[in-house]
Amino acid sequence: MTSRWVHEHRFPDATALAHALAGEVKVDLEEAVDVRGSASLVVSGGTTPKRLFASLSGETLPWDKVWVTLADERWVETADPASNERLVREHLLLNAAAAAHFVGLKNPAPTPEAGADWACRALTRVPHPYDVVMLGMGLDGHTASLFPGSLALARALDPTTAPGCVAINALTAPHARVSLNLSALLDARRIVLHIEGEAKWQVYQRARAAGSLAEMPVRAILQQKEVPVDVYWSP
Repeated sequence: MTSRWVHEHRFPDATALAHALAGEVKVDLEEAVDVRGSASLVVSGGTTPKRLFASLSGETLPWDKVWVTLADERWVETADPASNERLVREHLLLNAAAAAHFVGLKNPAPTPEAGADWACRALTRVPHPYDVVMLGMGLDGHTASLFPGSLALARALDPTTAPGCVAINALTAPHARVSLNLSALLDARRIVLHIEGEAKWQVYQRARAAGSLAEMPVRAILQQKEVPVDVYWSP
């Protein structure tokens, strides 16, 4: 199912997807630098983007004018294996991409509730609207750290709330987290949803259908009509 706002791109395998998507992101970032003098890229964690990060890190573009930040972060030390910042530093900010400016969300605050405003202030350094926001999706329909059943979910999905960060304690996932809220995720010129595997394709199809945003928060991305969404999928 495609629409004016959601465009699907299907690939035979994850390697082909990573190569194609890295090329697309390169073009977006280059154009942003040419037009506005800087570019911004919001990325997500998890295992899915590792291959993409490796492809993107070798792309030749003016990385010193590119700002990279996160859609969400687990509230762990940045050296922790669960840290999204660590993932990005080890898989994306290498090779040519080592010259990019990185702004993380984790800070010295003891909890994400105490650190969310701090993280939001840090993000003011990143040019926005963001040129590309790259999101993943869980089998439960979450995206970023906007998990079904989280106490802060209604506030995070409220489209009238100013762009910012929200503390999330997901009942179904380890670690307290901080996440960009829906308004911040939609403060973008382009959103990419990167998913792999047949199971996630089925979840995506369910999310395209009418239903509760609280049940499947990724619906808030797929069913909005403000920012174009490109869905990249491979088996």
